[in-house]
Order: sequence, then structure tokens, then C-alpha cells
Amino acid sequence: MAIEAVIFDWGGTLTPWHSIDFDAEARALAAAVVDQTGAEPTAIAARLAEANTTIWSWSRDEQRSATLADVFEQAGLGHDPDRLSDYYDFWQPHTPTDPQAGPMFAALKERGIKVGVLSNTIWPRAWHREWFRRDGVLDLIDGDVYTSEIPWTKPSPMAFRTALEAVGATDPGRCVYVGDRLFDDIWGAHNAGLKAIHVPHSAIPASQIGHTEGEPDAIVHELAEIPAVVDRWN
Repeated sequence: MAIEAVIFDWGGTLTPWHSIDFDAEARALAAAVVDQTGAEPTAIAARLAEANTTIWSWSRDEQRSATLADVFEQAGLGHDPDRLSDYYDFWQPHTPTDPQAGPMFAALKERGIKVGVLSNTIWPRAWHREWFRRDGVLDLIDGDVYTSEIPWTKPSPMAFRTALEAVGATDPGRCVYVGDRLFDDIWGAHNAGLKAIHVPHSAIPASQIGHTEGEPDAIVHELAEIPAVVDRWN
């Protein structure tokens, strides 16, 4: 049966993989902390870094979603959402969409194939959509799901099912998921009944690697290769 939708991971897939200084990330996040008079900034950042690791374990082990607010709560720290600008600015250099994404999305849509996004993220929808809008690809996306808005993360089949609903697809066997993680993306997609394409360029931190490595149906080294892969399947 013909492929009707291709759904994409975000970080490391639609954006090129970047290694992150997690200590620097925690320091940027600490700028939003309130009501901690007298607390050492280094200690606050350490608590946030530990909380972030815990949040990732929820996703890896339980497929339980979280938000930025959950990171502060886990760390036992109050925060002001209006003071997240340092954290947002820290991540900005790591958010550009791969230049091949837009033409690739357009090529899929010319074939009558829907384009979707499913991202494991603790960030608000508005951040992701603003980055897509900035890079000129938002209008090419038929449906996008961010796990900060739903109860599950990949590789839960429910996360994939929600993404299919977002693009208006009903048969997972006619859908493809593209991602850089063999557990969350490849094994997860197969477990939910989708085909899976692996983009194998990410250095996944050991603490984020799950219990199983899936075997992809195809491997691509550039996003521009994806329409040809789908053509072969069709």
C-alpha cells in the first residue's frame, strides 16, 4: 500500500545533531529560578542538571512526558516562566532546521504525502513552531505533536498514534517515521506499526539510550534522500 504520511523527529533529525554542554544548559536555566535567596548559583545549577537527568529517565524508562515546569519542581526550585530568556538563548544556536528539510517536505507533498513532526521535548509548542516559522518550513507541516503537551513520549505507541491523528492518517502501515535514535524512533515506530528510516549521525548520550535498538527499514545520510526511499516503497 502507498505511503500516506512521513513523520519526523526534531532534534538530530530535522536539526543537525549538536553536542550540548549540559552544565552550561543548567546555568542558563538557573536564571529563571526565584525565591532562592542565599543559595549558591553553582548548587542551584547542579540541582537543575540532576533534575533534567531524572526527567530524561522518565521518558526512557516509563515513556512519561514532562515540561520545563517539571524540571524546576523535581529540583525543588521555584521559577518564573517569564525569565527563561537565558535558557531560550542558550538553545537558539542548536535549533536551525536542516536546509534540506524544506525542499524535501515540498517533494513529499508534491507526491500527495502528508508531513508530520513528533518530538520528545519538554519545551512549549510555541518555541518549536517559531523555529519552523523562522526557517520557512512551518507551512509545509500538516501536523505536529510535542510530548510536552501529551502524557506519553516515544517510544510509546500512543505517542505515534497521536502523531498519526495530527496529520489525518489512520493506517500506521502506510506511514513512515524518520529519526536518529534506534530506541525511541526506530524501535518505537516499528512497535507502533510504522516503517522507520534512521538518520545515523547523532551521538546519543549513554543515559538516554533505551533497552532495545531497532533495525531500520532504511538508512539515509541526508534528508534529501527520503523522497527516493519512499518512491521505492511505493
